[in-house]
Amino acid sequence: MNTILVVDDEPNYLIVLSELLKEEGFEVMTARRGEDGLKIVEETDLDLVLTDMRMPGMDGLELLKSVKSYNKDLPVIMITAFGEVEKAVVAMRAGAYNYLAKPFSNEELLLNIRKAIDHYSLLCENLRLRDEARIRYGFASIVGKNARMQEIYQLIEKVAPTSASVLITGESGTGKELVARAIHINSPREKSPFISVNCAALPETLLESELFGHERGAFTGATAMRKGRFELADSGTLFLDEIGDIPLPLQAKLLRVLQERSFERVGGIQPINVDVRIITATNRELKGEVDEGRFREDLYYRLNVLHIHLPPLRERADDIPMLTEHFISKFAKMLNKPNLRISGGALRYLVGLPWEGNVRELENTIERAAILCSGDIIEAEDVHPDVTGSNKEVNWSPDVDFEKFIPSNLPLPEVLSGVEERMLKRALKDANFIQARAAESLGITKSLLQYKMKKFNLQKK
Repeated sequence: MNTILVVDDEPNYLIVLSELLKEEGFEVMTARRGEDGLKIVEETDLDLVLTDMRMPGMDGLELLKSVKSYNKDLPVIMITAFGEVEKAVVAMRAGAYNYLAKPFSNEELLLNIRKAIDHYSLLCENLRLRDEARIRYGFASIVGKNARMQEIYQLIEKVAPTSASVLITGESGTGKELVARAIHINSPREKSPFISVNCAALPETLLESELFGHERGAFTGATAMRKGRFELADSGTLFLDEIGDIPLPLQAKLLRVLQERSFERVGGIQPINVDVRIITATNRELKGEVDEGRFREDLYYRLNVLHIHLPPLRERADDIPMLTEHFISKFAKMLNKPNLRISGGALRYLVGLPWEGNVRELENTIERAAILCSGDIIEAEDVHPDVTGSNKEVNWSPDVDFEKFIPSNLPLPEVLSGVEERMLKRALKDANFIQARAAESLGITKSLLQYKMKKFNLQKK
């Protein structure tokens, strides 16, 4: 129920307004003096103040200014007598939401009240979401005590207040977007949009339209003008994930935007100026892409003003216990399991895993374990890696003699690596290099397959 404060020195008018608003479902508080109304504002969670302009002592304009100094977003509607329009204009300049000149209809009053309350609700929701984002994507969301992570925290603190372009590198699942959001949230641009684009998810023609927008009729299906991500991110931050996947022709247009801070929509001729901070991320070795001619060198240096490299989880295994506790706390709240915890055996098992999917894989593992565990304790059997068909029973035939095809002088890592590479090659060949199908046949995730393909340099010829 929305709460409205009505301030008027005329008792009869106060009663009439109060009864009307109560009949419309509002909770109503009243005051006959501006000073009393201000006290209610300071002590009560209100949604709107409705005040008369002319009152003895603190008049409506003084009350308005005091309300705005206490809560600048709380809407105030002024009621003025006929002929006080000049005062009403002063009130609007002082921050009043609107004014109503007597006499006015009930419909006009209620319409203005509902618009003001809706506007205030939207402002409050935006503030709530911003605070939530600050908690979720601030430094608290990047968990780790590892020395390299501590260096990253310090680098983010130095980078965030600037407008410099930042290149974030690291394997998939290391938290590159979290770092990008933390930079934005801790920057002067935090109240402006943070817009994210996955450059690998769209073909070149669609990606150009996604970034720069298009005019009506620019191509088949362009039935209306559409703003691109650069326009939507104006005064804020644009995060370009998987920047290494942008085709060369589009790289040239992106370079021009970075240099000139302007562009044209697809099919347009009107330059559009923007003030956007660019943060990019990639899991590729971008300097190698430059050396191979697949990425523009001038664009690379434009994007790589400041570089943050996120280490894989296997290189910061000392952070796994802290990350595990962080995710357990998160999913305990989501699943309403306040006593959720992990056993020592399960934690030791987690620390010993390779985590090719990095922090994202660990988070998914904890979420699944929190859902499937019996009771409130996550045991070792609950935290097996996320592999397809991991519960299938595998039986080795006792007739298989490994000594016939594995030389006795080979070290174990070399044997395992050789077997792994051959199994990957066979699965990819059988699946005609359709990665999802190959991963399913091997009983692993697609992201793990891609990691191993990169490890063994397995590409479709």
